[in-house]
Amino acid sequence: MNVRLVHLSDTHFGLEDKGAVEAALAMAHDLTPDLTLVTGDLTLAGRPAEFIAARAWLDRLPRPMLTTPGNHDTPYWNLALRSLTPFNRWRRYIGADKSAVFEGPGVAVCALNTARGAQLRPNWALGAINLSAVDAVAARLTKAVGCLNVFACHHPLIDVEGAPVSGGVHRGDAATRTLCEAGVDLILTGHLHNPFARPLPYGGGCSYIAGAGTLSLRTRGAPASFSVIEATADTLMVTAHAWTGSHFEAFRTWAFPRRKAPTLSAPSPGEAGSKSRV
Repeated sequence: MNVRLVHLSDTHFGLEDKGAVEAALAMAHDLTPDLTLVTGDLTLAGRPAEFIAARAWLDRLPRPMLTTPGNHDTPYWNLALRSLTPFNRWRRYIGADKSAVFEGPGVAVCALNTARGAQLRPNWALGAINLSAVDAVAARLTKAVGCLNVFACHHPLIDVEGAPVSGGVHRGDAATRTLCEAGVDLILTGHLHNPFARPLPYGGGCSYIAGAGTLSLRTRGAPASFSVIEATADTLMVTAHAWTGSHFEAFRTWAFPRRKAPTLSAPSPGEAGSKSRV
């Protein structure tokens, strides 16, 4: 069956593009997606007022919806809170901060939090991922036979060539390999503020990573945008819709072949007869 996802990211309420976030909300409803997916950095600095604005916007998006945090969804400038209780505000205003799962007709999605409040490296805002949690996700998605299997997080698990910033995810390559070998079709991320899509080097070349742009004023050489994913039995298409200042219009499209599910050959008449006598 065909599946449509609306993928939004990096709204950065507090410095959001007000026209873009409202128009994206309206267009998301027009698209009637099977799932709306928001991959973090809802806020600019993790302030309560920003979370309240983000929550009000999320409440108006089409359901079902799945969210996961980004590094800006911690108390960005409060070192004590960011180090000790980085996702208390996320949990209070948005919901679960560690993992999220959606299973619907033709699609299965699991999300993990790659953001951290503090790390033992100078740039704490880079990503990290728990491989035990990835193993659990992979095991769950492996069971979703015949579905579009999607993994979502904020930071790209591997560096994207030509990107303006790095996700820098600790254990990201190992996580990517595990997910692809489990048959994950698509990894969706944010963080870069520029949309992209590309095949991954694992999973027989039929696993892909795609990132949505930003809906904030913090653009990095590309317009504010969001993405739509449309999957058929044969094709996976990612379309980035760019904000012109008055409306959204498609400006980048990527199309990839879907992984073919293994098929069992029918037994020969002799084999069938032999089995019937057992």
